[in-house]
Amino acid sequence: MNTSSLASEQIPVENPLSVSFKLILGLYSIIPLCLLIYLADVFFWNDYLKLTLPTSPTHFILFQVLFGTPHIIASAVLLTSNREYLQFFKWKLIGMSCFIILFFGIGSLYIPNKTLYIISVCWTVYHVFKQQHGIGKGVCRLPGWAFYWMLWLSVSAGIFIYIGIFLKNSLDVQELVWVKMIAATLTIGLILSSVLCQRYVKTSFGKYFLWSNTFLIVSSFFFFIQQYYFIAILIPRVVHDATAYIFYVTHDYNKHHKMPQNILYKYARRCNLHVFLVLPLLTFTLTYLLRIYGDDWVNLIMQFFFDTSIYKAITLGLIGYLSLMHYYTEAFTWQVGSPLRRYIRFSK
Repeated sequence: MNTSSLASEQIPVENPLSVSFKLILGLYSIIPLCLLIYLADVFFWNDYLKLTLPTSPTHFILFQVLFGTPHIIASAVLLTSNREYLQFFKWKLIGMSCFIILFFGIGSLYIPNKTLYIISVCWTVYHVFKQQHGIGKGVCRLPGWAFYWMLWLSVSAGIFIYIGIFLKNSLDVQELVWVKMIAATLTIGLILSSVLCQRYVKTSFGKYFLWSNTFLIVSSFFFFIQQYYFIAILIPRVVHDATAYIFYVTHDYNKHHKMPQNILYKYARRCNLHVFLVLPLLTFTLTYLLRIYGDDWVNLIMQFFFDTSIYKAITLGLIGYLSLMHYYTEAFTWQVGSPLRRYIRFSK
């Protein structure tokens, strides 16, 4: 999500609802909250959370229903439920779909799974931190070189933190040491760069935003080193996903609150369903059904008609495809000239 110039762009339609920078900044309060939980676990709970929590929050179905997949489905709903968006982006969507099928589908027959996984990790981390830094650029007003320097330090550090967490069982002792050293060096470099770059930020609020993005990496690295892997992944995941959802709900309210412009919101109005509730209810429900029952439903159909089954057709295949498409489309759907941008404005 690239929103760096959104605050200064003249929006051609009246948008009653705005994306609040203060609300987005408030999401970063999860960092001190997790630190308090960590201290309580160390001093009062005898490392209970450290010993019992899984490596990733995705092990909990409740987390999967609330975070991760819902905002990915929401971005797909935004594009596919509005005919003008599909028409505007159709060639990009077709081209990327073909690439995903060829590279991650057919390519998986020849490319090692570990290589594909690392590529996915790099793309995921880039997507997560590009969104937050892109929004931060509109607040901080950093020079171009400083913005990209901070962004790539964050992305590079995040990649090694993710590798250290999710591939730790496949790394030998020396490899894991190198991963931690590289992550530490990049994190320290990010802190020093934040000290140097904050002089370009003219407002106190902008400096808060700059340091909040820095502490996304610092906190993840800290919990990674302390072996609180669950929390290390949880913090950027919650901030990123909740930020994205703020954009989606704001867009849909501004676009459909007066007159529904697609079949989804026309049916919602007939059911007297408030415009705020449409996207969350739809995406959370779809996420639950796909995550819990999707693979079983597909295999039931495949067994009935073809006497065969497909390994994780929904949770790995469909949701994986939607995730990769989401990483791709978010790079341009909110840029200047995109029809979605007409329904977004910022306020402090």
